Amino acid sequence: MDNRSKWTAEIKAKAVELGFFLCGISKAEYLDEEARHLEQWLNQGFNGEMSYMANYFDLRTDPRLLVQGAKSVISLAYNYYNAEKPTDSTAPKVSMYAYGRDYHKVVKKKLLALFEYIKSFAGDIEGRVFTDSAPVMEGVWAQRGGIGWMGKHTIIINPKKGSHFFLGEIILDLELDYDQPMRDYCGTCTRCIDACPTEAIHPEGYILDGSRCISYLTIELKNSIPEEFKGKMEDWMFGCDICQQVCPWNRFSTPHNEPDFIPKTGLMTMTKEEWMELSEPLFEELFIGTPVKRTKYEGLTRNIRFLYDDEVKDHSSFEDIS
Repeated sequence: MDNRSKWTAEIKAKAVELGFFLCGISKAEYLDEEARHLEQWLNQGFNGEMSYMANYFDLRTDPRLLVQGAKSVISLAYNYYNAEKPTDSTAPKVSMYAYGRDYHKVVKKKLLALFEYIKSFAGDIEGRVFTDSAPVMEGVWAQRGGIGWMGKHTIIINPKKGSHFFLGEIILDLELDYDQPMRDYCGTCTRCIDACPTEAIHPEGYILDGSRCISYLTIELKNSIPEEFKGKMEDWMFGCDICQQVCPWNRFSTPHNEPDFIPKTGLMTMTKEEWMELSEPLFEELFIGTPVKRTKYEGLTRNIRFLYDDEVKDHSSFEDIS
């Protein structure tokens, strides 16, 4: 076994030891076809107010501009699936990935540990780690590395693990053995398309109008949520899991074993009435260090108000929320 194959095997073994349950490696190169698709997507305005999606286009489509001399992209998946449900089925919902500590910090720490391990046997190499925080087309690299295929909802699916996982990458100037992409197993299934209440997924799938996605409306959108979405949010106040909930491949999802992803005490027992009276101190207590902090108190209460406007209009807690 040459060094390249030996190192590839060692990297994958260490990834499992660190808690990643999928690891795939692909050649670092310019994403020609994907660049054209991204340009079309941006030209159609599907990024909404996410102007950052148009920034650093060259970096986004060529990892060799992020790491000089890059030869490989290591893609990794970290499980966040949690079968626990809120005790009040009528309460507003938070996307499963946001239950616990901010995944950027949790996953990045493990990526850095893996990179340091690689340097311990490969020597003085150049590389960088990423997890949903830089101009990297994570889904594309996961697909190229054989982690899964891109489902009709545009989320990566693995036939043995489902789709409830975070993605991370290590881009480095080390040549390794490369994995082959996985074929698409969505077939004729249209459950995610049919279930999306805001019709954010293209009728034929594989294209997401981000400006209509509930996750975008409750997290990324800084202006008021358009009235056309009134009654279509299905009680989601932060993010949305609908397209993953209906995906038949997620019957293979298994609970994570990451302590940092355990919901804060009290989060899952909040009632609908308690959410409608949410105070800023309680918001800070429940969500400090979690992804939900992105919306800030004003953003989350805006979302709750949009969901239950008729019910919360008399609640003094929201008097100052426009």
